[in-house]
Amino acid sequence: MTTTRQRPGAAEDLRQVALRMRALDAALPRRDGVAVFNRVYLTVTEELARRGAEGRFRDPRAASALGTRFAERYLTAVDAAASGHDRPPACWRPLFQQRRHPGVHPLQFALAGINAHVGHDLALAVVETCTALGCRPDGLEADFERIGDVLTALEERIREDLMPGPDLLDLADPLTHLAGSWSLERARGAAWAAARVLWGLRDADGLYEEFAERLDEGVGLIGRFLLTPLG
Repeated sequence: MTTTRQRPGAAEDLRQVALRMRALDAALPRRDGVAVFNRVYLTVTEELARRGAEGRFRDPRAASALGTRFAERYLTAVDAAASGHDRPPACWRPLFQQRRHPGVHPLQFALAGINAHVGHDLALAVVETCTALGCRPDGLEADFERIGDVLTALEERIREDLMPGPDLLDLADPLTHLAGSWSLERARGAAWAAARVLWGLRDADGLYEEFAERLDEGVGLIGRFLLTPLG
């Protein structure tokens, strides 16, 4: 089994990861599509760190490891896009390519980032965490669900904050349709199923890499639809 190359410092805890996201937020224009998602994800990371400090995970060490490896996949994609030499995974390319498009609404940027991160990165982060800790995915399931609950609560707030108000309802009809066609709950379920499949394929010659590549491409295709310019 091979995994996507990670940035140095993959063992950093969630608070350190949040510091890196804050630095990224300060460096990016506010309307930049990556900045929109980064603000969303920074809130998630800070909330996970807070819950971890309060002992609200079944296995705080495993939950922190999963949350950190999960975040590192996003930050690795950011570095790849910024370097000009490495290509980010296919799931992230639509967001990086469309990040400055004036016809894409901030809600679309947020959902496209969540789609890439949950749809692809989360499954691989589960497998990497299990490999590092010497456990099976079932051992992470309870904390996987707790992390997912944080994401779901945030998604609801994102839709409330970023959707246009009632006075713009007519203009927002295509956006409402597009946003309603994607579900974080379904993406979470698919990510867990993909993690279990990947775990079963980890020793199968070439099959792990092939499945991971197809997952990456499929999630990227969904991202392209989510980022359809509406303006």
